[in-house]
Amino acid sequence: MAWAADTPASIAALVDAGQFQAADADITQALDQPGLEAAARDALLFQRERMRRIRYDFSLDADALKARIRQQVPDLRDDEFRGWDEHGLLERMVIDGRLMYFKRDASNIFRLSAEAAARRAHPAPFDDDPLQVLSHYHREVRAAALQEHRSSVLPHRVRITQTLTVDADAVPAGQTVRAWIPYPKTLPGQQDDIRYVASEPAKHELAPDAAPMRTVYFEKTAQAGKPTTFSVTYELTLSAQYHVIDPAKVVPATITPELAPYVAERPPHLVFTEQLRLFSRQVVGDEKNPYRIAQKLFAAVDEIPWAGAREYSTIPNLSDYTLHAGHGDCGQQTMLLIALLRLNGIPARWQSGAIFADHGYNDIHDWGQLYLAPYGWVPVDVTFGRLHPGAHPKPGDDALEWFYLGGLDAWRVAFNSDYGQDFVPAKHAFRSDNVDSQRGEVEWSGGNLYYDQWHYDFSWLPVTQH
Repeated sequence: MAWAADTPASIAALVDAGQFQAADADITQALDQPGLEAAARDALLFQRERMRRIRYDFSLDADALKARIRQQVPDLRDDEFRGWDEHGLLERMVIDGRLMYFKRDASNIFRLSAEAAARRAHPAPFDDDPLQVLSHYHREVRAAALQEHRSSVLPHRVRITQTLTVDADAVPAGQTVRAWIPYPKTLPGQQDDIRYVASEPAKHELAPDAAPMRTVYFEKTAQAGKPTTFSVTYELTLSAQYHVIDPAKVVPATITPELAPYVAERPPHLVFTEQLRLFSRQVVGDEKNPYRIAQKLFAAVDEIPWAGAREYSTIPNLSDYTLHAGHGDCGQQTMLLIALLRLNGIPARWQSGAIFADHGYNDIHDWGQLYLAPYGWVPVDVTFGRLHPGAHPKPGDDALEWFYLGGLDAWRVAFNSDYGQDFVPAKHAFRSDNVDSQRGEVEWSGGNLYYDQWHYDFSWLPVTQH
């Protein structure tokens, strides 16, 4: 995926500024240059594709967005809308002189503005993971870790099925559809004993367990008028984690060659910009203890509200975006925290996959790990954030505030131990998501199939162990 690095800065800047006609003209001119290398050509074509994706995300004008908001606020006033807009609560972009709004603004506004949320005619709780609130489960995990003197506890076995369905006639009949579905990695003490059960089609190619973004690969022939469906079923054992960390024992890590990549910048998404350095100084102050620094950074990023995100492939720098947008989804929040930790000499890295719970809840999700000497790598989920005791706290609840800084629930499956890595086997066309891998990817000889041409599904069942 080197095409991002090969993009002329002037063209990328035009795209970011919403000057699509000018960018497209420059792309056409650049493509006509004799002797253009394949990498440079791909980079130019991706900028054209990025504009198409941005238009897909920023698809509402003001009237269309107001109409969507009025489904929940029937008496929405123009001055209210204008006030939310002026305060940056509505994500917008001027594209070739036309003001366009993000397609998820109509739901995001109720997460970003208490005033807007109070105006809903029929308020309903958000469909969030129940484990984002301190619960009996978190208490059980901590109690088991303390009792057993282990950091990996309460294992349970599940059977998961993931399905990817390409729309009928999205690919011409007779053409080969190539699909990649995310598949779990062995992560000792977190997820173990992974067993492939079945797939559709039966013939498949499973990436090595060591692949940083693990997938199972399929091929099928498209049939006229029929969707093309791929699926995989597997079982694995998931364990919760809880590390009993004594801040007084934490010391700065010795940066070995193995740890060095995890304190380094990694453009385009992990760059120590001047704005990032300023934010870090304001948050960290004079603190020197790595765990206390991590707490401060965790708390600061936790204060950035979650909101539905535009597609990662359209964003030049995820950590910088989150710092300035005033909101971020799980991957954007995680990338910002990783950047801040690395800036402060604390090794940090990426994990991502899916989360699920009883009663049918599931979603895609990103989180990470940080390295704390002498404890080693420990998990961190800044999107779940701090767990605050409720109206009826129990003994030990204060310690559970930082559960997700060193702990993790067992109701998630990780597909990726890194971001922005190539698949095995490699994908030839542009990725729909060139950062993450949670839903899947599809292509045919005519190119990539984007998210408007297929959908995915995730289901799970507990496995009774005898």
